[in-house]
Amino acid sequence: MQIDPLLQKVIISAVTLIGSYIIYEIISHFLKRIGKRLDTDLTVIQVLKEIFKYTIIALAITLILKVWGLDVGPLILSLGIVGIAVGFAARDTLSNFISGMFILAEKSFRVGDTIEISGQRGKIQKMGFRVTTMTTPDNKVITVPNSAFSKTPYLNFTTMDTRRVDLKINISYPLDLEQITPALLKAAGSLSWARSNPKPKILIKELSDVGVKATLSVWTNKPQKVAEYRTQLAERVKGILVEGLEDSENI
Repeated sequence: MQIDPLLQKVIISAVTLIGSYIIYEIISHFLKRIGKRLDTDLTVIQVLKEIFKYTIIALAITLILKVWGLDVGPLILSLGIVGIAVGFAARDTLSNFISGMFILAEKSFRVGDTIEISGQRGKIQKMGFRVTTMTTPDNKVITVPNSAFSKTPYLNFTTMDTRRVDLKINISYPLDLEQITPALLKAAGSLSWARSNPKPKILIKELSDVGVKATLSVWTNKPQKVAEYRTQLAERVKGILVEGLEDSENI
C-alpha cells in the first residue's frame, strides 16, 4: 500500500516537530542533572537551554522545508537580504541579546538574586536572551528587557556575602538612654543570625517631640533573608522598649 505523498509529508513534518520537542526535553533534563551534580550556576543552565532551544527550532524548520521541497539555500540568502532591510527594526532585540551576554559574562546578577530597577524590586526567576523575568514580594511577575540593565542603574541586594539589617526605632524620653542602649545591643547580638563582627550598632538620628529617633544596625551572612530578620529584630526591640517603659512607670 502506497502512502499519499502529501500525507507522507505531513507525517514526516509532524514526526520532526514531535521529535524536536522530545530532544529538547531530554537535553533540558540532562542539563539540569549536570548542573546539580557540578553545582553549576542556574543562570548558565538557563542560557544553555535557550541556545539549544533556538538551535533545535532552526534545524526542525530547515528539515521541514526540505521535506516540502523548498530549496533552503536561496531561502537563507533571501532571509539574509531581508535581514539587512529589517536590521534597524531589530536593533532592540540585538541590544537585548548582547546585554544578556554581558550580564552572564560579568555575573552582574544571577537567578535567585533580589534586585531593584526603575523602582521595581523582585527576585530573578529566569534570564533569557531578550528579557529577564523576576517576581515581586507580592508575587507579581515583571519582565525587564536586558538592555535596560545597561542603561539604568540597578541595585543587587544579594550579591554580597553579608548585608546590614537596619531598623528605625524611637526611644521614648522616659527611658534611660544609657541603660536601654546596651540592652538593645545585647538583644540584637543574641539573635542567631547576627554577626559578631561588625558588632550591632545604634546611631542616634535626631531628638523629636516623641523621643529619640535612632537606627539599630545588625549584620548578617544571609542577605536574602533581610526582610525576615528585620521583623525578628523589631519584635525583640519592641519587647525591650515596652518592658523598659513599664519599669520606668513603676519607679
